[in-house]
Amino acid sequence: MTQTATSWPSTSAGPVFDGRLGSIREKIVAGERLTLEDGAALFESPDIWTVCELAGLVRDRMHPGVAYYNINRHLNYSNVCALSCKFCEFYRKKDQPGAYTRSLDEIRAEARSAIESGATEMHVVGGLHPYLPFEYYTDLVRAIREEAPGIHVKGFTAVEIVHLARIAKQYKATDRTAGIRWVLSRLKEAGLGSLPGGGAEVFDDRVHDEAFKGKIRSDVWLDVHRVAHELGLNSNCTILYGHIEQRAERLVHMDMLRRAQDEALARLGYEGVPATEAQSAERAHEVSAPCITLTRPGVEQPTPDSGGPGEGGGYFQTIIPLPFFPDGSELEYLPGPGGLENLRMLAVCRLMLDNFPHVKAFWIMQTLPMSQLMLTSGADDIDGTVVWYDITKVGGASTHQEVTVASLTKAIRDAGYEPVERDTLYRRVSRDGKDWSVVQS
Repeated sequence: MTQTATSWPSTSAGPVFDGRLGSIREKIVAGERLTLEDGAALFESPDIWTVCELAGLVRDRMHPGVAYYNINRHLNYSNVCALSCKFCEFYRKKDQPGAYTRSLDEIRAEARSAIESGATEMHVVGGLHPYLPFEYYTDLVRAIREEAPGIHVKGFTAVEIVHLARIAKQYKATDRTAGIRWVLSRLKEAGLGSLPGGGAEVFDDRVHDEAFKGKIRSDVWLDVHRVAHELGLNSNCTILYGHIEQRAERLVHMDMLRRAQDEALARLGYEGVPATEAQSAERAHEVSAPCITLTRPGVEQPTPDSGGPGEGGGYFQTIIPLPFFPDGSELEYLPGPGGLENLRMLAVCRLMLDNFPHVKAFWIMQTLPMSQLMLTSGADDIDGTVVWYDITKVGGASTHQEVTVASLTKAIRDAGYEPVERDTLYRRVSRDGKDWSVVQS
């Protein structure tokens, strides 16, 4: 079955229509890039249903009739962290109650358990542990790969990568990319397959200094992912919203991501319109690659083989909007975003990030029912089985946060889509119990 763009209900007073959305619709139908001013209109419009409909149109053009999930396992190797970000409930100091660091034996046991569950991916992240040596991290990746050779290791946020470069004494302010490259190269040799998107938060210096001072800034975060892409590693990206940031700052964050993606896709051979045609003349100098939109009709989506298995083949696979949960953090006086804001935010991400193949509704933070609605409003992926997750606990959930494949596939079908199991690189998976293989296209 092929899913069509959703028809949203009118209000009791009649259809709600914002005239500003008419010109935006024309751009979207033509596959043209939206401006920051367009993004502001999408955020401000009272006609949220048309915003969602437009995002659904783009989503169904790119992924008609299907929605993705995977069988994965999260591993938080330590919650000990040198930082004390105000929005974070996860971190502990070394001697605080609840602080932990996993041994390699424990990590090997987790890898064996992942294989028994049929997982195709292990998602590995943790705090910035000030005392672990660099070798712990390469040994961690090798241990997983030795116990589970077929599993894909998606690990270490950009913040962690810079931390590893520092503890390995490879990070130099005069040439920071050299230290980043050194770390990523050694992790890749150990078996690292891709990078998650965490640690981006919001690319804005004001927000950075108030909410997570001490973390790397946007330029360094982007450097890490740019080097990863140059090394042939795909990556994801995130945005944490609903705390002290403004909507305009979210849009700048999205614009920075899509310009970085323009560079990655241009490296893969994608062609786009010149920057001067895609951006206003006064901003054209900020764009270092042609404007590339994957949402144009007939544009081929990047695949894991787009750049080959060697150097230069990486790009951003998906954007994952993450709502802020205030409970237990230093910002718990804030209300956090509501359901309609979560829905609008995901739709705006799909519309603004026109060169991103995928948009994920992360059910752990959005809830499974909201993720179903998001599938009709821009998302094409709801993540996976997860099992253990210690970063965020929605509604008092425990560390054990798991959903079954049956629940995931039912949620997708109930939303009107065909569930497709994927691996980390969005290749279709064929499965016989815990045994699986990638479907050759």
